[in-house]
Amino acid sequence: MITIREAAESDRARIDELFAAMLSGIYGNSGTKGYEDGYLDKFFGGRDRIYAAEAGGKFAGYIAVEVHDGFIYLDDISVDGKFRGQGIGTKLIEAAEMYAAELGITESVLHVEKANASAQRLYKRLGYSESGCDGSRFRMTKKLSDERGE
Repeated sequence: MITIREAAESDRARIDELFAAMLSGIYGNSGTKGYEDGYLDKFFGGRDRIYAAEAGGKFAGYIAVEVHDGFIYLDDISVDGKFRGQGIGTKLIEAAEMYAAELGITESVLHVEKANASAQRLYKRLGYSESGCDGSRFRMTKKLSDERGE
């Protein structure tokens, strides 16, 4: 069973570990370090959030959500390789979009590496479309329904 919940302070080490693994996958450097000291602080106690996924009681992935005027930014999405293909990424994105709806926000934005074809397919399947190019990454956006279903 997959459970999505708001991340807790006690999840920091696992979030950092998955972030480093994600960067290693993108840049091919196994010595990649995690987040800079203090970076994750903004996600605990404010409007920015991290949602965690658990599968079978184990921390399986996370999504970092930044709240901006008029949109949410999906900062980082990482699912442990052992848990991929189980719909965890989809469930994490859906949790972020539900949070946006609670705030009355109607747009979601993310960046994806041009070389990450599987992530691009996932985002397109979930309704995201390319809205720009930032060097090695595509900018993708999705119009969200507001709480009234508009």
